[in-house]
Amino acid sequence: MTDNPVTITSVTSQYATQVTQDLELNTKEQERIGAELSALQAQLRILQDDQNVLHRIQKTLGSRPVTAPSTPEPAASLPQQASGKKTTTLRAPSKTAAKAPSAKKTTPQAKREKIQHAEPKAATASAQPTLIALIRTHLDQQKEPRSAAEVTSALAKAHPQRTIKSTVVRTTLENLVAKSQAHRSKQGASVLYTSVAVQAATEKAPAPVLRETEQDSSKREKAGAVSS
Repeated sequence: MTDNPVTITSVTSQYATQVTQDLELNTKEQERIGAELSALQAQLRILQDDQNVLHRIQKTLGSRPVTAPSTPEPAASLPQQASGKKTTTLRAPSKTAAKAPSAKKTTPQAKREKIQHAEPKAATASAQPTLIALIRTHLDQQKEPRSAAEVTSALAKAHPQRTIKSTVVRTTLENLVAKSQAHRSKQGASVLYTSVAVQAATEKAPAPVLRETEQDSSKREKAGAVSS
């Protein structure tokens, strides 16, 4: 049984089309490789020319051929096939590794040590009374008004470990007066301060009453009779 002529013609046409496409692709690939080959040949010629120029310069200078720098070997080189032995190269410790032990302590123990050193200082600072408390206590202990200079001198003697300035004491006294925790009075050009408790006790104390004795009364009567 013979094949259909139409079918044979169709298959032949498909093969012919495929071959034509393959030929076009082959031609384009040859052109691409040829262009790359031309570019590589041009680069090769440039390198060869540069090599000739360098050789001439080298001969002119009379120097020895310069060898290419050798690449650094890794810390542990691969086994050499020629000798069959393993070779390792030792490197000197880097400066960073040498400085590592001297790094600052960041361990929990170091933090605990800092806290322990800071705790006594904080306890000492909290144990000391404030300046305003010292001034209020000092005024409560005084029966008479005191100036800012007198208060400063007394506190400096009682607490030599502290730095007490008269300007700070005067400002603190004025703040106590503004808060009605101290009383201010003037005697001439001097400004005096008194504790509120002391001032209240002074105001409540009765004025002294002078009592005339019988003897003083008789003496006064005799003096009046003599004068008459």
